[in-house]
Parts: sequence; structure tokens; C-alpha cells
Amino acid sequence: MQFFIYTEDMPDSLDIRKTNRDAHIAWLKTENDTVKLLTAGPWLDDEGVMRGSMLIVEAADKSAVENWLSLDPYRAAGLTRSTLIKGYIWAIGAPA
Repeated sequence: MQFFIYTEDMPDSLDIRKTNRDAHIAWLKTENDTVKLLTAGPWLDDEGVMRGSMLIVEAADKSAVENWLSLDPYRAAGLTRSTLIKGYIWAIGAPA
């Protein structure tokens, strides 16, 4: 099943995001047996500043996604204010 993940950063936390970005990207690129990353990137506020993340993953269930996210360096650094995880059907533009 596919899942849409939307995270919002803590207020005034851009420095935390920038400091931990390399570790976060490396974590996203790490092979995982339970969660397959399909796409990921930051979302921007109206001024073009990174304020959160949007990911689409494939996993057996929501708990697998939650367990995977618990290992995110951004979360360990205290960047994440909120996380929304919802089942997702990629109807148009899905990777082959």
C-alpha cells in the first residue's frame, strides 16, 4: 500500500533543518526492507523557505511507516512539529 506523509517543521527551525539535511537525505537513500521511498522533498512557504516535508512511500501498513519515520534524523533533532500519514492512491504520474 502507498502512503502520503506530510510533516511540518517546528517554528523558527530552519537552522535545525539545514544542519541535519545531509543526514536526513542519507537516511532517505538507505535501503529498507519494510518501507520503499517513492518520492520526497521539502514543501515551501510563500517566501520559498523550507517548512516541512512531503513523501510518498510504499509499505505493508501504517505502523511500518511510523516505525520507519521514528529513525529520521530530522525527528531526532527536534525539527518535526507534526506528521500526517494517510493511505494514498497514485492515480496519475505514478513511477513505472
